Amino acid sequence: MTDEEIIGELRGCDALLEGHFLLSSGRHSAHYLQCARVLMNPDRAGRMAFALSQKIPREIRSQIDVVVSPAMGGLIIGHEMGRALGKNAMFLERPEGTFELRRGFALEKDAKVLMVEDVVTTGISSREAIEAVAREGGEVIAEVALVDRSSGEADMGVPFFPLIQLSFPTYAEEDVPAELKAVPITKPGSRK
Repeated sequence: MTDEEIIGELRGCDALLEGHFLLSSGRHSAHYLQCARVLMNPDRAGRMAFALSQKIPREIRSQIDVVVSPAMGGLIIGHEMGRALGKNAMFLERPEGTFELRRGFALEKDAKVLMVEDVVTTGISSREAIEAVAREGGEVIAEVALVDRSSGEADMGVPFFPLIQLSFPTYAEEDVPAELKAVPITKPGSRK
């Protein structure tokens, strides 16, 4: 898929929102990509996962034993990446604030893992998920995401292959511009 086709998919399902958003990273933004809207259609989710799988170099793709994604955001795209790669897909949860495998999921010792996210902004949750995989006995050999919002600056410590890079400015609490402060804050995923 070309960047134009990907943007068309995002616009076609009203996934790109404008307003004042408090992101899970704690940063503020005038734009938010609601990947759940992108992934709610199984055919679209499958197309995007297949396109994302093609971004992974063959030498890395051939080493992958299993796909792991952090819940909630990475769950659907992680499952679809498992399908695209012909690998099992598991997800991490934070029942008490720290990522862990639950629901009977377990990694084989030294399993080579592909980490799958929907959106990467700072890379903090990705690094936490990668640490969880290491605690569970696996090794993350690469990460993919539908969208890299970090402007290429997020460092997960492993090769990273996003489907697309979208650069929307984000702001620390003390740096939010006055015009953005004037807009009521929405915390994505919260109920209205």
